[in-house]
Amino acid sequence: MKKILLFLFLLTTTLGFSQNWKTNFEEAKSVASADNKNILLVFSGSDWCGPCIKLDKYIWQSDAFKKESAKKWVLVRADFPKKKANQLSDELTSTNKILAEKYNKEGNFPLVVLLDSNGKVIGKTGYANVEPEDYIAILHSLEKK
Repeated sequence: MKKILLFLFLLTTTLGFSQNWKTNFEEAKSVASADNKNILLVFSGSDWCGPCIKLDKYIWQSDAFKKESAKKWVLVRADFPKKKANQLSDELTSTNKILAEKYNKEGNFPLVVLLDSNGKVIGKTGYANVEPEDYIAILHSLEKK
C-alpha cells in the first residue's frame, strides 16, 4: 500500500512539474527577455512543505494559472526536497542553492518571487489560501508596485 501511495504522489508531483517549469535560470532570463515576460521564481519543498504542496495542487496545476502563466510569465521552480527518493541531481541542487542565496536568504517556503527579465526583484509573496484567480490577482498586483 505504501508503494502505491508513493507512486501516486510521485506521479502527481511529476505532472505538476510537467507544466512549462524551467530549472535553468539563465535560460529563463533569455526566454523572458525574448518574449517580453517577467519571471516567476518559486522556492518549494515539494515533499515536505505543506503550503508548497497546496500551492502546487490548487494554484500551479489549475487551468486558470496555466492559461495566465503561459501568457505572462516564465516559470522557474527551485525545489528543495528532503526525502532521499526525491533528491535532485547535484548540479540542480547547487543551482537551486545559488538562487536561494540571492533571492531567498531568509529560507522561506514557499516563496514566490516575481522578477523582471534581468533577474531584478519586482515583488515577493508566499502561500495564500485563495482561489487560483485570486492568487493570479495577487501576482499581478506585484507587477503594479
